[in-house]
Amino acid sequence: MSDSTTAAPTEKLTKKQLKADHPTWCPACGDFAVLASFFNVVQKLGIPHEKICVVAGIGCSSRFPYFVNAHGIHFIHGRALPLATGISLSRPDLHVFVFGGDGDGFSIGGNHLNHAARKNVNLSYVVMDNFVYGLTKNQTSPTTPIGRKSKTDPRGAIDRPINPMAQLVASGATFIARSHAAQVKHMNEMFERAILHPGFSVVETLSECTMFYPGAFDDGNPRKGGAFELVDEETQEMDSIEAAMGLTADLSPGKFGVYYETQRPTKNELEREWLTDAQSKIGDATQKDLLRQRFASMR
Repeated sequence: MSDSTTAAPTEKLTKKQLKADHPTWCPACGDFAVLASFFNVVQKLGIPHEKICVVAGIGCSSRFPYFVNAHGIHFIHGRALPLATGISLSRPDLHVFVFGGDGDGFSIGGNHLNHAARKNVNLSYVVMDNFVYGLTKNQTSPTTPIGRKSKTDPRGAIDRPINPMAQLVASGATFIARSHAAQVKHMNEMFERAILHPGFSVVETLSECTMFYPGAFDDGNPRKGGAFELVDEETQEMDSIEAAMGLTADLSPGKFGVYYETQRPTKNELEREWLTDAQSKIGDATQKDLLRQRFASMR
């Protein structure tokens, strides 16, 4: 989500300055690590404090704006991306960060994810996927595996779960990565690359719900006997949709790293060119003049 208008801060931003309310997640929730990683990367990149804007919808992970001392807003369920799009387009000098979960991003907000991605809006989106609705106390989510029991599926989930990475690749996002909250160093790297990427960048981060789905991602954690296999960027064709789709075939535990990365004009750039061109054609006419002309043409 790189932006050439960003200037270097006068002093180094500290974690103390970034922290707001104490996080209220359950003990050992993976979201704590995601928040800490965000703080680390923002400090490392030297993003000015006043240029940080955090947007989220509804869900455990969407509490992010409460815990970050910066511009931020907590919006309605699934609608964080449309709001963030407006912020990004109207304030291109800001670094816009969107945080959400698998429900907010892949269920009620799934359509907005597709449109923000295909438009290539300049922002960074982190989806904390825990395979369960934790805020509503153990309900089946779009990514819950078949057979897992929950309050909404007491006999076990019967609906086929979506493939988040396949959906992201098909959506048109220009930077797509996958990480694990237990692998902090890797998560830091993915967040940094996503932030520096110009355009719509998204990182799916497996973030364990220790209260309602403990052990969900042990198969991707070497400390729990799992395997953390990385995407081989030296052999992978990073701007190939076909190659990226090939990586999405296995998501248990699947591979971690950057699945797809390409460059194309952002919606921010294209709209800026359009507005500049339009302004050059109207000369010194004011907005009131334009309204008068428009109303006159409608008579």
